Amino acid sequence: KTTFLLIDNFRYDQWLMIRPLLHNYFDIAGEEFYCAILPTATQYARNALFAGLTPLAISKLMPDLWLNDNQEGGKNRYEEEFLRRQLQQLGKPYRMSFDKLVRPEQGKKLLENIDRLSTADLSVVVYNFLDILSHARTESEIIRELAEEEVAFRSLTRSWFEHSDLWEIMKQLSERGHTIVITSDHGTIRVDNPVKVIGDRETSPNLRYKSGRNLNYDAKQVFAITRPEEAHLPKSNLTSTYIFAYDHDFLVYPNNFNQHVRYYKNTFQHGGISMEEMLVPYIVLNPK
Repeated sequence: KTTFLLIDNFRYDQWLMIRPLLHNYFDIAGEEFYCAILPTATQYARNALFAGLTPLAISKLMPDLWLNDNQEGGKNRYEEEFLRRQLQQLGKPYRMSFDKLVRPEQGKKLLENIDRLSTADLSVVVYNFLDILSHARTESEIIRELAEEEVAFRSLTRSWFEHSDLWEIMKQLSERGHTIVITSDHGTIRVDNPVKVIGDRETSPNLRYKSGRNLNYDAKQVFAITRPEEAHLPKSNLTSTYIFAYDHDFLVYPNNFNQHVRYYKNTFQHGGISMEEMLVPYIVLNPK
């Protein structure tokens, strides 16, 4: 039995914080990296992971299941369909279960029905809480103070994990003999340097990347992809461009510039180019 556990926004240093807690339940059979695609955002990176395809290929092969940045609607609603299609193409007739845990009560519900995972050859669990924790740091003054620095943010991760339903789920799976594969779709980085860009109303709102047709930017300050198809990215119109923030930069419009800088400076964001966002842990745990 294998459980594939995808923890959204999970960085390698956060893995190192929870690793010591696992020794009584698991042997670490593999501890590696893989490189996330650009943009390091859920819509692109996670869909690509489950589909086994680039975003451009998904948009061409399954146009009814792909939404561009400028289109309304949920952009990660078809992950289970993508994975089932990939397994079918690979000739893997696994019995599969798929659970996406977005709210805390969903973790408790899965714990109550944990035996259901053992009826599947491959059980997939998408755990969104770390992503929520990261973004809560932007929204909540309390979380912002608790995780003011990287060290504090890592410490908060461990404290949360020790008391989480996720840790209880993992212990239960160990007792049932499951191998667990842990990874993520992307990491996150603390941003502190605003970079001005100009875009129209259809430009994507992400602070670490922008996609649109009327982007105005300083080419020395961003990484620009002017031909998205060469990077296997879809485009919403003929003149679409993607730009990505480097290092600890974040992209801000001139309108209300100072207000946005005060709000977003020293928050954790993802979508751009940094080791923290792109070097994603890939961990294989065997039950003891």
